[in-house]
Amino acid sequence: MDLKLKDKVVVITAGTGGCGQALVQAFAEEGCRLAVSSTAQEKLDAVIAPMGIPAERIMTDVVDMTVEQQVEAFIKAAYTRFGRIDVLVVNQGYEGKRALLEDASIENWMEVFRVNTFGVLYALKYTAPIMKRQMSGAVVINCSHGAYLGSPGLSQYSASKHATYGLAKSATLELAPYGVHVNCICPGGIDTPMIRRIEQMQLPHLANHEERMQAMTAGSPDKRYCRPEEVAYMALYLASELSAHVNGSGLRLDGGMDAKD
Repeated sequence: MDLKLKDKVVVITAGTGGCGQALVQAFAEEGCRLAVSSTAQEKLDAVIAPMGIPAERIMTDVVDMTVEQQVEAFIKAAYTRFGRIDVLVVNQGYEGKRALLEDASIENWMEVFRVNTFGVLYALKYTAPIMKRQMSGAVVINCSHGAYLGSPGLSQYSASKHATYGLAKSATLELAPYGVHVNCICPGGIDTPMIRRIEQMQLPHLANHEERMQAMTAGSPDKRYCRPEEVAYMALYLASELSAHVNGSGLRLDGGMDAKD
């Protein structure tokens, strides 16, 4: 199926992590022109350069998504380079440090919200005017099924994802009249380094990754983590005009856990 994404300009934040690599590869294979950020040039050099994307079809930038001025500069540079932005994929995420509510610290909570929620806000703030002028566009936020569920010990993460999904719904209502559709991908655990850290925080009493993974996926009917490429495939669909009437949704990639709610 032709997703009609060839030559579309796609901005991808946090493009060098587990999901980020899969997203960049998937959109590159569709023939898109890409603007990709990461937190370090070394990561961009190690991950993006070997993909062999022609230089005229990609720009990269080092961006701290918690710093509004850096996000603004990145979005404006992408627009200046390519003349438009068709798709925004906001991908950064951070789980924070495990703490029960009675041990909560504002520093931990704010660090998580700065990445997971305010970083999304900044990206939307500077991309929305461009898409409104174009009267077209798609926004895809790699959120979490934490937008629907609680997480004991990681309440800051769950709360930040609830907030991000609320932000996406508000963005939907603001941008839909301009032909822009906004959606969240809401995976369960994804097979990336983040889930390894969460395993160790939540299940330190278990001996190894295999035991922790079995425990973490016990509630999922298919008993496995989401794969990064599955997030990328969903992002391709939500970025395309084939999904233009899907708007304000949180599409759960959780192996069937939604069927148990």
